[in-house]
Amino acid sequence: MNRERKKLGLADTESVELIEQLLAIGTALSSSSDLEELLCLILSKSREITNSDAGSVYLVDRSEAIPKLGFKIAQNDSLPEVGFQKFEVSLNPKSLAGYVAITGESLNLPDAYNLLPGVPYQFDRRFDQTIPYRTCSVLVLPMQDQEGEVIGVLQLINRKIKPDVVITPENALAVTQPYSQWEERIVRSLSSQAAISIERNQLQGAIENLFEGFVRASVQIIEVRDPTTFGHSERVADLTVRLSEEVSSVSSGALRAIQFSDRQIQEIRYAALLHDFGKVCVPEAILSKRKKLYPQQLEVIRHRFALAQRTLEMEAVQAKYQYLLSTANHQHLDNVLSNCPHCQHMQQHDTQLVQAIETLDRYWQLLLQLNEPEAIETKQFQALSEEALSELTALSQYTYRNIDGKLNPLITPSEIAQLMLPKGNLTPKERLGIEAHVKYTYNFLQRIPWTKHLKNVPAIAGAHHEKLDGSGYPQGLKQPDIPVQTQILTIADIYDALTASDRPYKRRLPVDTVLQILRGEAAKNKINTDLVELFEQRQVFTVLGHALPIDNHSAA
Repeated sequence: MNRERKKLGLADTESVELIEQLLAIGTALSSSSDLEELLCLILSKSREITNSDAGSVYLVDRSEAIPKLGFKIAQNDSLPEVGFQKFEVSLNPKSLAGYVAITGESLNLPDAYNLLPGVPYQFDRRFDQTIPYRTCSVLVLPMQDQEGEVIGVLQLINRKIKPDVVITPENALAVTQPYSQWEERIVRSLSSQAAISIERNQLQGAIENLFEGFVRASVQIIEVRDPTTFGHSERVADLTVRLSEEVSSVSSGALRAIQFSDRQIQEIRYAALLHDFGKVCVPEAILSKRKKLYPQQLEVIRHRFALAQRTLEMEAVQAKYQYLLSTANHQHLDNVLSNCPHCQHMQQHDTQLVQAIETLDRYWQLLLQLNEPEAIETKQFQALSEEALSELTALSQYTYRNIDGKLNPLITPSEIAQLMLPKGNLTPKERLGIEAHVKYTYNFLQRIPWTKHLKNVPAIAGAHHEKLDGSGYPQGLKQPDIPVQTQILTIADIYDALTASDRPYKRRLPVDTVLQILRGEAAKNKINTDLVELFEQRQVFTVLGHALPIDNHSAA
């Protein structure tokens, strides 16, 4: 080793500097997370150590049946303006990089244009001719993982005699020199270290892709159980990320101190995508409930109405029959049927039956009207409230005779209570069941072994129904205890819930109305005023394709 160092003219201080440089390179490789940045670093540092004019990096792709060699990056000091296009070719030993990738052997060529006879590889001069350039000395090294498998190839071109020389086709042979065995050993060691970094990077990418797939699958599970909220999680995530990015760009005011890194934005995005995952634990009947009564409840009530009508019809027939029998005891039947007073009596039974059936029809229409989630809130119903209440009271007292001859209420007290819900379509018990999804979400996300960059996902997602004044759920947290990421998520969640067009149990609200509602909630200290103002001023909602009317926007 000392002899080889002496051949290079390296003094002991230079050796120490080289070792320190290699250690610094190792540290830099370990800290780099972006693959392209990592490849650039590998190539630039290898060229720096060997004083190489140019070089390139290839990666082996074995994801398909036929392995491929991908040309990923190239650098050239003499021709920095020349662009290089990424491409992939089938892995074969005819090219220099292909041979090294297949065999795992190094190639140290004094002159790429003058190869030894009989070698299985060849140098493709077309690239040089296109630029133009002249490749002389070449060092091609395998980048092998810990198991010895080649995952890439590092190719260094034209070791220069002087660092600042510019190589041309005319002077290339005069200003370049072959790579020494010492340099080959140093760079091979560096390429092995680089291979570990690349493998780590690819593994990290694979893990992130795996987790991304898990998140997508989780969102799909939510939407399969509740198809009417299809796309909600994705839309909320888009809104949350956009608002977070806008917050990071604020340079004045209360939000100027908040800055989110790329990893924090990713953390916020995952929390937004998974914020409703706990709904998988909520009974599907409650999730899919669209009216105040469940469909099966309404069907049972419909059968009761039908039975009540048939009972009325049967009782009318029986009353007429009993009348005819009682009258026939005193008169001949023909005289009874031809007597006008008797005909009028029979007609009264028919009239009463028609009126009773009309009453049932009114009750049924009232029931259908009350079954709508927003029925009691509408102006139309409020105008008829006194009459409707009287009808509802009569309906609640209405009984019919069942097939067993017993009297039963046409509408049970619990059904009346459901129909009289003042807001929405859920009973207090059902609403508690829905609200429990937040706890389920938090408990589920807590079980995942998050990395340190994603450790706050459970806390962010698990508080999206908390309010700044402490009136939210499940913990009743107040503003200081609610992460700002969650406050952003809450605004996005409210906005999408009010503007979504895929929920048949409620009408979609226009953007300007929703913004007014958000401002109102902020004024009540329910949600963050600064975030709501930024949401409106920067028109974050346009990420969903929504836009304010021109006149409203101008006024704002």
